[in-house]
Amino acid sequence: MAIEDDVLVIGGGIAGLTSAVAAAEAGARTRLVTYKQSTLGNASGLVDVLGYAPGDDAPRADPYDAIAQLPAEHPYSKVGADAVREGLALFDDAVGDGYLGSQSEANALVPTHAGSIKPTARYPRSAAPGLVSDDRDMLLVGIDSVTGFDAPMAADHLSAAGVPFDVRGETVRFPKSFPQDADVTRYARALDRDESVDNGTVREVLADRVEAVLQDERRVGFPAVLGDSRHEVVRTELQDRLGVDVFEVPTGPPSLPGLRLEDALYEAAEDAGVRITSGNPIVDFDSDGGRVEQVLMDRLGSEVAYEAQQYVLATGGPVGGGIESDRDVVEEPIFGLPVEHPEDRYEWFDDDVWGDHAYTEFGVDVDDDLRPVAGEEVQFENLRAAGNVIGGYDFATEKSGCGVSLATGYVAGSEAGELI
Repeated sequence: MAIEDDVLVIGGGIAGLTSAVAAAEAGARTRLVTYKQSTLGNASGLVDVLGYAPGDDAPRADPYDAIAQLPAEHPYSKVGADAVREGLALFDDAVGDGYLGSQSEANALVPTHAGSIKPTARYPRSAAPGLVSDDRDMLLVGIDSVTGFDAPMAADHLSAAGVPFDVRGETVRFPKSFPQDADVTRYARALDRDESVDNGTVREVLADRVEAVLQDERRVGFPAVLGDSRHEVVRTELQDRLGVDVFEVPTGPPSLPGLRLEDALYEAAEDAGVRITSGNPIVDFDSDGGRVEQVLMDRLGSEVAYEAQQYVLATGGPVGGGIESDRDVVEEPIFGLPVEHPEDRYEWFDDDVWGDHAYTEFGVDVDDDLRPVAGEEVQFENLRAAGNVIGGYDFATEKSGCGVSLATGYVAGSEAGELI
């Protein structure tokens, strides 16, 4: 017997979670199914809408003024600027006061671990004192055994970018010794627990070592390892001990801000009544009369059927496994949806590493209702796509990945839920 729901969302990233919450809030009995862990743990935890429009050399202050200028195949052109705002409103409700930026439609400028400046629409509260619009001098503090953040190099890069403040970088030794391959969560948990070390606790000794290199700076940035479940407690205590504002610099994978965001969104989905099934792949589906009837999940070698009236596909792009390719074809693997691409593989990329690479925009084509199409033919009238599985845009260059996931996720989930 099939497991029945009103709406079935496939994929556990931002797009899938947004779709599931939106469908549940529309009154639909909603299930989210996901095979692998989402890629949020590899993400910075920043939520971008549109940092750069095509042809831009400088970051956009207002992401919305460029949306109307985007090409027709761009996902934002399909759903419109109001959907972006609605998606962000859903996000704001989900994460509560853990994120800032909702007071303005303008992008904020946040320094990253590489010393670059990222235009973003929402940012963790722990990153707020580090905004580039703040002209107070800044000290960046690296931890010698956390190799993903070179504080002196990041400071040099920020200075070269022309930030309106003086910035220095210093490296200190963490109060506890861990193996060279220790995950960043080990440092975070030591700070969460304030573990005992020689001459005090981890937080006390770390603050003492930073104070020894602090000069006249009024804010101090650390790599994003300042606690896991208690990161605001850790950050507040370090602020009190140092007498300056303390912030986290978003870092590369594995990313604690990304993992914290994943936890917050899954909690919001559960609070909305979404049923979550994880850990098993979808291996087939049945359709009839242009509608998806059910999907089949492999659970310990047995196929389990999941049936719904409406479906949302939010499995991600090539990185998340939502788009696959071989020497002959590029396609979406669950429903076999076509992906438009040049037949000659040498046309998939540009000879210039910074050039316009065709593969960055690979994804399924959708109509204005986000239903996958081949040409103008709708593939399944009760299936919608959301997030990076949709083609027609380069989220990495544009800095638009989370915004597209929120906007298309909101539209796909809301429309699916309202059709029940």
